Amino acid sequence: MAHFTSAMKTTVSLIKADVGSVAGHSKPHPKMMTECRRVLSEGMKNGTIRDFYVTRVGDDINLLMTHTRGEDNPDVHKLAWDAFMAATKIAQNLHLYGAGQDLLSEAFSGNVRGMGPGAAEMTFEERKSEPLIVLMADKTEPSAFSLPLCRMFLDPFTTTGLVIDERLHGGFQFEIVNVFEKKRIILNGPEEMYDILAFLGDTIHYALKRVFSKDAGIGTAAVVSTEKLSLIAGKYVGKDDPVCLVRSQAGLPAVGEVLQPFAFPAYVSGWMRGSHYGAWYPCSVSDSDPTYHDGPPRLVALGFQVNDGRLVGLEESGEHIPIEYFEGSCWDTVREEAMKQSMHMRRHGPFMPAILPPEEMEYTTLPAVRKKLEGRFEKL
Repeated sequence: MAHFTSAMKTTVSLIKADVGSVAGHSKPHPKMMTECRRVLSEGMKNGTIRDFYVTRVGDDINLLMTHTRGEDNPDVHKLAWDAFMAATKIAQNLHLYGAGQDLLSEAFSGNVRGMGPGAAEMTFEERKSEPLIVLMADKTEPSAFSLPLCRMFLDPFTTTGLVIDERLHGGFQFEIVNVFEKKRIILNGPEEMYDILAFLGDTIHYALKRVFSKDAGIGTAAVVSTEKLSLIAGKYVGKDDPVCLVRSQAGLPAVGEVLQPFAFPAYVSGWMRGSHYGAWYPCSVSDSDPTYHDGPPRLVALGFQVNDGRLVGLEESGEHIPIEYFEGSCWDTVREEAMKQSMHMRRHGPFMPAILPPEEMEYTTLPAVRKKLEGRFEKL
């Protein structure tokens, strides 16, 4: 294994996929998680990665890895692909629901982008202390993170540091992607705040991909997986279930400022059949099983320190134990509100605004119904 030096930059790769779950959209089988840990352990032994943590949110397996190979590295992505393939074999043998559903190819081709799994990666020089927050969502789409990230990095009523901390006062840069046209633009906050919000308010076409500190010594502050499965596959194969990495403190929003936006259970698209709006439900990993109408959309936040390219949590017996920010009782009020909002929305049944606009519906019979009945329409 290569020796880590302070001159090396650390890359954090968070790669996720839904490759099967027990009894519908619930959770992966424990054997699948164990197999992923086995594959990544081999990758750590042979020097492909320096450290890892395998976790989940709902039915999605999330692989958190640290290394010095940079973003989109073929060896790191192949390691993640191999882990998902190994978990898929278990899911197939057990006849689990949706076995291998996010793997859109049988052969690996350089990196996982465009092959189904979602990836959020960032490379940086470690500061004296490097807190990292891992955000994992289930039953929603990449643009779900746009609103909370804007509040973290644009809104002084959320992040007071934008006003009182000279290291944040200059603002941040925002990389916005058009997920349909595969184009990007970088805009400056707060100078171009209204332009940023004009794009990101359209959660169908645009999503926030990265946030950069204007302090060159800090670099990337946040990154989101923005791959859309339906555009890659040409049909609905499952929600995108995005992941997000956020660095915090010391020139970046404090941990509390990163978490504060999620105290508002915003409506996000996805939920059951990928075709409904529901309120985001912040919870622990153990509470992330979608049990109310396959939802509501879940959100988990884990905290680690990054130290010399390795993950540091509340270790016991050599095992990483991250901080689970949303498991505390102070979030009970938010969860209660999220459930009330989601139950209210579901009472609309097959009517908007409970369901998405027709062009965003993942399941819809409307085109077939129109064709069947087109001869019965009369001019007014």
